[in-house]
Amino acid sequence: MRIGVYPGTFDPITLGHIDIIRRGAKLVDKLIIGVSTNPSKSPMFTLDERLDQVRREIAGIANGTIEVVSFNALLMDFAASQNASMIVRGLRAVADFEYEYQMAGMNQQLNSDIETVFLMADVALQPIASRLVKEIAVFGGEIIKFVTPSVAAAVKAKVDAAKS
Repeated sequence: MRIGVYPGTFDPITLGHIDIIRRGAKLVDKLIIGVSTNPSKSPMFTLDERLDQVRREIAGIANGTIEVVSFNALLMDFAASQNASMIVRGLRAVADFEYEYQMAGMNQQLNSDIETVFLMADVALQPIASRLVKEIAVFGGEIIKFVTPSVAAAVKAKVDAAKS
């Protein structure tokens, strides 16, 4: 069985993430979405909220081949613990490529049995980044072009709660 891991903080999950999940799931028998507790980021949503959000947003495409789990470890250790042979990563722009290229090289040094596969973001979704979605929302901008309606509502609720 070919198992892939698609890691990220998913804070919040965007249409770009969903696109990579949908396409990445076609490459493997099982895709594990690893929701990270990245200590270098300050997430808007708690880990449990992000897990619930990702599960809800991919429910229509899962078909029993996608699992959503949290992890707080080196990616390659997590991938090995899941018996994964592949890391799935999305690329939006040249800046992503430089970072991801370096990460893939480091990950190769940590575990050469696990390959990194890059999927180019859909052209219409390339500019979307969770960080920018949150920034737009904080300043009162409309984010519905970048996330699903339920995610947009959750982000708005978080922004409104922070203001009160």
